[in-house]
Amino acid sequence: MREKMQWNTKGSALLLAGALLALSGPLGAPAAGALDAPRTALTTARTVADPAEGPDPIDFAVVVDQSASLAEKDLARETEAAALLSQGEISERSRATVIGFGSSEKPGQSPVNDVCPLTVADAAGREQLSTCVQRLGRRDAARMGPGTDFPAAVRQAVTRLTEGGTRTPAVPKVVFLLTDGKLDVADSPEYGTDRDTRQSNGARRLTEELARARAAGVQIWPLGFGSEIDRSALTAMAEGGYRGACSDISGSVPRMRVVGTSAEIDKALQETFAAARCARIAEGTVGKPPADLTVTIPPIATDGSLTVAKHDPKVRVTYFDPAGRKVPVRGEFDGSTFEVSGQDGPVEALRVKDPLPGRWRVHIEAPEGHRDREVAVRAIWQGRLRSDVTLDPASPRAGEKVTVQVRMQTRRGVVITDPQQLAGLTASAEVAGAGFTPFTFKLADDGRAPDTKAGDVRFTGTFTLPAGATGDLELVTRMAAPGITSDRRPVHARRGPDVPVLTAGLTVERVTVHPGETVRGTLDVTNNDSAPHTLKLALQDQTPGAELTLAPTRVTAVAGRSTQVPFTVTLAAGTALGELGGRVAVVDTGDGDTVLDTAFLDVLVVAPPTWWDRWWKAVVGGAVLVLVLGVLTGIRLVARRRRRDLTGIKLELFDGDRSLFVLIIRKGQSENGTFSFTVDEPYGGSPMLRHVRGAAASTAHVLRRTGSGELLLRPRGGGQVPVRPGEPIGLGEHELVVQGGRVPTPRRSRPPRRPDPGTGRGGGTGPGADPGAGTGPDTGSGAGPGTGSSSGATGTGGADTYDVNF
Repeated sequence: MREKMQWNTKGSALLLAGALLALSGPLGAPAAGALDAPRTALTTARTVADPAEGPDPIDFAVVVDQSASLAEKDLARETEAAALLSQGEISERSRATVIGFGSSEKPGQSPVNDVCPLTVADAAGREQLSTCVQRLGRRDAARMGPGTDFPAAVRQAVTRLTEGGTRTPAVPKVVFLLTDGKLDVADSPEYGTDRDTRQSNGARRLTEELARARAAGVQIWPLGFGSEIDRSALTAMAEGGYRGACSDISGSVPRMRVVGTSAEIDKALQETFAAARCARIAEGTVGKPPADLTVTIPPIATDGSLTVAKHDPKVRVTYFDPAGRKVPVRGEFDGSTFEVSGQDGPVEALRVKDPLPGRWRVHIEAPEGHRDREVAVRAIWQGRLRSDVTLDPASPRAGEKVTVQVRMQTRRGVVITDPQQLAGLTASAEVAGAGFTPFTFKLADDGRAPDTKAGDVRFTGTFTLPAGATGDLELVTRMAAPGITSDRRPVHARRGPDVPVLTAGLTVERVTVHPGETVRGTLDVTNNDSAPHTLKLALQDQTPGAELTLAPTRVTAVAGRSTQVPFTVTLAAGTALGELGGRVAVVDTGDGDTVLDTAFLDVLVVAPPTWWDRWWKAVVGGAVLVLVLGVLTGIRLVARRRRRDLTGIKLELFDGDRSLFVLIIRKGQSENGTFSFTVDEPYGGSPMLRHVRGAAASTAHVLRRTGSGELLLRPRGGGQVPVRPGEPIGLGEHELVVQGGRVPTPRRSRPPRRPDPGTGRGGGTGPGADPGAGTGPDTGSGAGPGTGSSSGATGTGGADTYDVNF
């Protein structure tokens, strides 16, 4: 097969080397000769000394198969994947070496090639590694044979990772091995005199080298692609090396991985990175320049890298945080630290410490002629959390049951309150001390005793302090989940006296407050001693930037008595919004500041209410009341107006029993419940009623209706007199009868009138009868005898009824 394949190893070597540079991470493996189980992650409530910030480092070797079976396209894909991952390494304290391997089949050849020495992967180191990895593609056939010598590759990697002594503290050692084939040493003389013997000796030698790797604490993660892979050999390599892991979660123990083609190497290497490094990968978007790509970093991330596969060095990249602000490529900005690499290469990455969570935008530009390749962005991140731990009691006696409660926060002091961010997390704690053998117990957030509430992101467990405990105690917690590691800070306590001299209990109210407000708490203390004790109240593990004032800070515990002391924690006006971290502790100043008890500050700080928040109910209630009163007033006014309305009232003028004229009040003629009219007596004609307005109304007769519905008539120049509908009332030489409208008209006592011959319509006959005629200057309702030309007259029962608008 080797003779039929094109020889080109540059892409393959570069891809794997870069990929595995990015795969570095805290794998939990000990140094050579260490225990078979990884040391637990440590957390603390009372810190002794903080470890170095940032993700744990790793020493790793990238071992790349340079055999002749690699096709040109495979090498090209490997090259880009390697460059992508090499730039994405998240720890600046990691060290990497890159080794190419083939076989040795004739004099002058070596099965391995040290391409890059063990190099620290800081900013300068990453650039150096990116450069030296390129030498994987310049294979010299005179110095390396075309076979696949796995034993020599593993031996060289273990030697490079273990030489020079052990780092302190111990750093995991990992080998990432990429191959597209199987063991092939049939033409290597050092393994025997004939092909069959050489292959069997090679397999036996590989087993020996794997045993050496296990003894040295070196993990092996084989990655294979193609159809010629020996899966059993890759499985043997993964299981033959050291079986440590970065955590207890599933998938973090070394295992082999095989993909179908080289096109899948990119994704496979990133997934291997996530598994071995206890990190996570966030897939972003792709696009051709110019374009805006996006990728999301979760709130729990504390370290990460944004990797941009540009393919073309001419592509230029600008980074924007979730707030839409352009971030620097080096230096600090808004609490985050930035460091870019690979700007002049096909792949670049922006390493970020304490990134702002949310959707990041990556803007890409390229000149004409360099815009044909799709650019992809990804985020490699890890959440390195701090543990906030309380012990109850803080100083337990031998044989006493102790409750341990743990909550997690980021380096910025942000308390993790969303259980979804810790999905899949496992938690436990180890207790060690003088007089007993260390032991481990579980912590849970499931709502089962001793845990009080499921999903509140407070992990709780209990242990009983062994009877043999004699002095200092140390507790370390271990938290592990995909993409999450714990810091390494132990909690120190001391075995309490058999008969406690002081017992104290702290309670702090769980409340929601505004900046500048006060949280109240209570200290209950019993002093069994014959002398008073001075106790100190103190705040511990405060959220950075929180300005809290505790009062009082010193309390006297009276001898032989129990005392209850209220205290307050006051927030500064500028306190940041969100969950308030930290806790209150009470210590005995006369006993070396022994911690008697602690209590979490379980306080949520929210923005103070606005004027609208305080008074909106009153404003809305007042507005509703005003609206209701307005509606009621309007209804009353409308009802009053309707009661006083004279529309439809009929005024009929009589001369004895003879009807002279009828006037019906039309809509709009009644103003404020009054109607003004005159009795006109035209020369040679009959008297008639006429509606008047304006100044003429002051000398007219006025008909008015009161709010109660009573009708009043004020004759011209006279006083008001009540009017009863249907009954006549004197009006000068004539009589006026008011009828109709909205007030029921009673039956008249006057006998029915007979038609007046010769007048109007409606059955009247005689000279002068003119259908539809009447007299009067206005249109309206009126009737009268005789002739005329005013339109709109309607005869009614011997009298003409006019529809006249005055």
